[in-house]
Amino acid sequence: MSASRRRRLLAGVLTLTAALTASACSGGDAPAADPNTLTIMTKLFGPAPDPKGEMQQAVEKFLGKKLQITWVPNAEYADKVNVTLASGNVPQVVVVDPHGPAFVKAAQAGAFWDLTDKLAKYPSLKPVDERRVLNASINGKSYAIPRMRPMLRSAVMIRKDWLDKLGLKLPETVDDLYNIAEAFTEKDPDGNGKKDTYGLIIPKWPGKYASASPYDTLETWFGAPNQWGERNGKLVPGFDTPEFLEANKFLKKMIDGGMVNPDFASYDTAKWDDPFFQGKGGIIIDVNVRARALLDKFRDNGDKDYGDKVAMVGNLKRADGKKFSLPFTGYNDAIAISKQNVRTEQDLDNVLKVLDKLGTKEGQILVQNGIEGRNFKADGDTAALINEDDPAVRVVQDNVDQAFTQLGFQGDTTYGGLAYARTPSGQAYKDIIKLGLDLMNEDLKTAVFNPALPVVSPTAVSKGAQLDDIIPDARIKFLSGEMTEEQLKGEIKRWYDAGGTQVAAEINDLVSKLGTN
Repeated sequence: MSASRRRRLLAGVLTLTAALTASACSGGDAPAADPNTLTIMTKLFGPAPDPKGEMQQAVEKFLGKKLQITWVPNAEYADKVNVTLASGNVPQVVVVDPHGPAFVKAAQAGAFWDLTDKLAKYPSLKPVDERRVLNASINGKSYAIPRMRPMLRSAVMIRKDWLDKLGLKLPETVDDLYNIAEAFTEKDPDGNGKKDTYGLIIPKWPGKYASASPYDTLETWFGAPNQWGERNGKLVPGFDTPEFLEANKFLKKMIDGGMVNPDFASYDTAKWDDPFFQGKGGIIIDVNVRARALLDKFRDNGDKDYGDKVAMVGNLKRADGKKFSLPFTGYNDAIAISKQNVRTEQDLDNVLKVLDKLGTKEGQILVQNGIEGRNFKADGDTAALINEDDPAVRVVQDNVDQAFTQLGFQGDTTYGGLAYARTPSGQAYKDIIKLGLDLMNEDLKTAVFNPALPVVSPTAVSKGAQLDDIIPDARIKFLSGEMTEEQLKGEIKRWYDAGGTQVAAEINDLVSKLGTN
């Protein structure tokens, strides 16, 4: 979607928020919601499940409620949320980005329930980690239940067989990474006698600045703040630091040297794994769960030596040996409750009781692992997949992986939570998961947290459509050679002039007030 279309859409959403809020608070003319049905809108990463299929029937039976789920493909989800808010026909439960401008505007206007003081009496919803809850809040108020995820997931995946063939060691520093990428580009790691490989694989990143992209991770390694950080006694955006420029000059050198896929500015994120699997590129900077997905690629292709194809390391040190690790927010989206179809405190209590039951260990195992005895069996604290050759069971597993896991909010199934770790048979999987846990625990010691994560600048909400694209677009143009370093600095100044100065002032003020609320 073009930036202009995003701006028009967001403008329409914000214009209609007042009407939506009035409808939400008064009940409007909408008929009362069916008390036996819970309406939900959430993301989808594959074909939509059959509403009469095994998984949905199992979840409905467990909850004692009918579910009317609007499944929306991930790539279209942000736009769908905006359109749904503008339509005034909002499901009872909506998975949202708790800091998305349209949601923030609607929540602050009263279209969603303020849950700050309402969750303590629900055992499965009661906050157990205040940092995650605060991170997902809007200036200290919780309008949604965060879907808990590990606090640190950044890592580097590397073709292990290429390292072994070239006699290279795993990287510890950014310079090591550069040398490996150069070797993967110049020294024929696949042994076909052709110069047809490269090091680092980067896709077109759909998110804005500080959205856990490979760029953001690399910038953090160089010492840039994680979105916002303190410099000379005040908080400044990470892109307005020397470390940001240094990291991008480093990456540009790799790009200019042919060490990165040349179509990085337009390469489809959905195909990110393909060059790694196909032997075209050898390095991916992303979340650590991608290592398991890469193992899946090789194993599903019948490669008996799939465990020899994927190596993983954690965050890398800067050239001077200092280490700065990129943490995660601790959540992945959040669950908000609309006032339009959940009108009274009693209605809210009924919905929260359903979510509370869903948040139990049994509920989280169901939506994140599936149906025990059907597609998995418990093996200690892991879920071993079973009946994988049965097409009907394969549908159940796909429904879990691509859809119902989005209803999981008590951790994930790889690195912790109430559900079982989902582990295919094979020592390589056990090894990579244990390695991931060890790396996360180690890197948390050097994590660079964003002190401004819990606050939302009003100007950032109202001018987000104008501001959000400036830095990501300029960064790509600089890396592609379409913009000089001085022009990149000029775009940083333009961000300030277009409203960023006010954003920075508001962020500093709001953060200073967090401890006094």
